[in-house]
Amino acid sequence: MRTVAVVGGTGRLGFGLAVRLARAGYRVIIGSRLAEKAAAAAARAGLPEVVVPVAGAANRPAAAQSDLVILTIPFAGQSAILADVRDAVRGKVVVDTTVPLRQVRPPKLEMIAVGSAAQAAQALLPEARVVAGFHTVGEALVARVDEPLDGDVLICGDDPAAKGAVAELAGAIGLRAVDAGGLTEAATLERLAVLVIGLNQRYRRRAIGVRFTGL
Repeated sequence: MRTVAVVGGTGRLGFGLAVRLARAGYRVIIGSRLAEKAAAAAARAGLPEVVVPVAGAANRPAAAQSDLVILTIPFAGQSAILADVRDAVRGKVVVDTTVPLRQVRPPKLEMIAVGSAAQAAQALLPEARVVAGFHTVGEALVARVDEPLDGDVLICGDDPAAKGAVAELAGAIGLRAVDAGGLTEAATLERLAVLVIGLNQRYRRRAIGVRFTGL
C-alpha cells in the first residue's frame, strides 16, 4: 500500500485530497508546520468512509514516512517548507500543485525566475522527482469530499515513472491525468490555473474545470 504525505494538508485542497485518497485506500499522512494542527486535521478526516486511518504530523516526519509527497502549500512559503523537507524526499515523487498567485483581481501570476513554481521546487529539491499537477481542479470542489470529481488534470515532469504514479493517484479519486510533457511545461499549467480561477470568478462558479476531447 502506497503511503502519501500531503504537505500543507490542512488547507482546502490538501485536506480534500487527503480524505479522497484515504477513501480510495491509500495510507495518508497530513503534514503541517504545526504537528498539533496536522493531528486535528487528521482527526477530522477520520470519516466512516475512510478505509485506512489518516495520520497527522509535522511536515518533515510526514514526508519521511511517505512514499510519495503532495505539496499543497502557498508559494510564499515554498523556500522555507522545502528546505525543511528536502532530506526527507530524496528519491521520492513530489507532486507540486502550487500556483504562484498575486493577490489581485483579476488573478495574475508572480513572475518566477526559473520559469514556474514547479521548476523552483525541483531546484530546491534536486534529488526528488518533481511532477506538476492538479492545477485545473478547483480547491473548493476538492474540499467537498462527498461530491464526485470528474474532468482532466494536466501533469508534467521529467520522470515517466513518476508521472505514472501521479496519474494513478488522479485516477483513484475520479480524475483523468493527461501527460503534458516535461517540467518546463509547468508554467503553462500554472497559467491555465489562473485562467480557471478567473472563469470561476467571472461566471460565479466554484467548480469549472477542464476536459480534453479526442483522447
